[in-house]
Amino acid sequence: MTEQYKRNPNINCIICKKAIYRRPSEIKAKKDGVFCSLVCYGISQRQEIPCAVCGKLILAGLNKKTCSRSCANVQRVDIKYHLGSPRDKVKSQQALKLRLIKERGRKCEKCDYSKYEILQVHHKDKNRNNNNLSNLALICPNCHYEEHFLEKSWLRKKLEKRSKIDILG
Repeated sequence: MTEQYKRNPNINCIICKKAIYRRPSEIKAKKDGVFCSLVCYGISQRQEIPCAVCGKLILAGLNKKTCSRSCANVQRVDIKYHLGSPRDKVKSQQALKLRLIKERGRKCEKCDYSKYEILQVHHKDKNRNNNNLSNLALICPNCHYEEHFLEKSWLRKKLEKRSKIDILG
């Protein structure tokens, strides 16, 4: 009985060339061809690029240029990396902090907090590129937070509005 309902193949899968049956309207609607399974459809959707060294195909979406570590090493042979270390921002900030501790002592310049390990370098004019000693202060994290964020605090604005209402009301 099942023999009666079996369809004769009318087209081949464009990936594996297996003979399959699809409705004629489906064949006409599929411009990129028909597939026998999701596996073949997935294979057709892969975007591959050749390895920059050996030419082997690799997946394009992985930001890779080579297929293996050995090909990557071959590609990297002529690349010139920075010789020596470029000016390191962290090291220069550490040097500034050490100089300020040596010149101004081991405590916060605002509140005299004495744990020098957590002191921070503060730029008075808020320009990080201006590292003149007259522009720098060695302060604790609490004082540093007050310097930068207290004037813009949402809580301060709310409390000022409430105090104005209390005075007027």
